[in-house]
Amino acid sequence: MNRRLHIIALNVPYPPDYGGVIDIYYKLQALHSLGVGIVLHCFAGERQRAEELEELCEKVYYYERRTGWATNLSALPYNVAGRKGDGLAHNLLADNSPILFEGLHSCYHLADPRIATRLKIFRAGNIEHDYYRHLARSCREPLAKAFHYLEALRFKHYERVINSADIILGISLSDTEYFGRRFPSKRTVFMPAFHAGERITSVAGRSDFVLYHAKLSVPENERAALFLLREVFPRLAAPCIVAGMNPSQRILRAAARYPHISVVANPSEEEINTLVSEAQVNMLATFQATGLKLKLLKSLFSGRHVVADNLMLAGSGLDALCRIANGADEMVAACHELLGAPFTEEEISRRRSVLIPAYTSSFQAARLLALLSDSD
Repeated sequence: MNRRLHIIALNVPYPPDYGGVIDIYYKLQALHSLGVGIVLHCFAGERQRAEELEELCEKVYYYERRTGWATNLSALPYNVAGRKGDGLAHNLLADNSPILFEGLHSCYHLADPRIATRLKIFRAGNIEHDYYRHLARSCREPLAKAFHYLEALRFKHYERVINSADIILGISLSDTEYFGRRFPSKRTVFMPAFHAGERITSVAGRSDFVLYHAKLSVPENERAALFLLREVFPRLAAPCIVAGMNPSQRILRAAARYPHISVVANPSEEEINTLVSEAQVNMLATFQATGLKLKLLKSLFSGRHVVADNLMLAGSGLDALCRIANGADEMVAACHELLGAPFTEEEISRRRSVLIPAYTSSFQAARLLALLSDSD
């Protein structure tokens, strides 16, 4: 069996501090632990080269990501055109090992005839045209809104490149169903997100605060945070915390109106882990049913009560482990109830029975290795 694998990442997957790179980083870690020799190709931009990746990979290649107005003139999605990677094709052709393309952003070479005979796996982190359309709806700035609508159109057209893949890995049940219908001749497999959790670390008991955590600079997450800050958290007497990367002034102003609401900006990984595990309620809200939200897995593996809306849970298969609440009234009522309800050992056992091993990175890595073996 071929135990060497090329992985093309849309970004430098270290530190693992937001959704897309979390999935990639813990995939590298889990595959490395199984003895897979990884050749990692990643696009550097605002993120720097990381020595930590050298420990997990046989070789790490970095490529410059092209940005700016000239890149946006392409018929390709902006996020694809900027990731051609000078020298990438040459490095892929150095051997005949399988290639894993992480998201449509990384697929510039997927249809390259020079790799037509190679095993090619496409990892779908989102249905990209849906994702960018929702981003456009969440944007306030007209130029950003127009860009995201244009990118949605380009991704919808570009999606046909997936016909050149041999295997599709969907990150949620609903995404897997979509790609199975869209590309019926391809082998399509549900493979949940890779992440840090290998066991349930949730602690039974009770605390007194509600938490929302996310990468707050993402328009979708900012919209969810502002919804909670304006319509849910003001109606709770308990302390409420919004935590995450790069909160906007809108978020800071909305929180500042209430003495029991606070914002933790740019917390370290240790700080966010502590907040998630100590919160009495992890509140998960979204206006966009795309992909599998890693904050959901993090909250279930290490937090206490989880309140989530239907869009957050869409395609996850994890509805039974959460209190489902849609809209401000239901969320407020759920928080009132759960703030007074200790989190129990029975609930921890129930999570363990559903999540272990099916939603662990080690289990998914073994499945991915089996797919490589089956295709030899």
